[in-house]
Amino acid sequence: MTHVRTAAMALVALLLLVAGAWTSWNSAQHVLLAKGREHGTLTVTACGEETCDGRFVPEDPASSRRTLSIARSVAAEKGATIPVVVKPGTDEGVRTGWGGGLHAWLPLGGALVLAAPLVGGGMRLPRTAWSLAGAGGAVLVAAFFAL
Repeated sequence: MTHVRTAAMALVALLLLVAGAWTSWNSAQHVLLAKGREHGTLTVTACGEETCDGRFVPEDPASSRRTLSIARSVAAEKGATIPVVVKPGTDEGVRTGWGGGLHAWLPLGGALVLAAPLVGGGMRLPRTAWSLAGAGGAVLVAAFFAL
């Protein structure tokens, strides 16, 4: 019966980590693999509950200026100028730099913190659990200070 519990906890922890990585990768790929994508700055003009909109000024003078939206964060307030990369084929931007990279990996950081008690208590691997919690907490705290 112990092996069944350990396998179940491992499966749930793995599911949490995969879901966190998958969710993070949707935004992180645009920050990490930004070469060849449209770069510029976004000046925030209005914020809703989930997104902020603003005027995008591209680095390439041949590109057109337009309105973009970006996921809302604590650092995005009206009048803020944010460096962004544009998601291909959309009018959605992703924050670049350390702050943007860490913001994109927040779901994985949360998944690491959530998986730690499962690994520590359910699988009886306390050192591994503390490592997971420490890594997840480091991502969350670093994102807080980077933004």
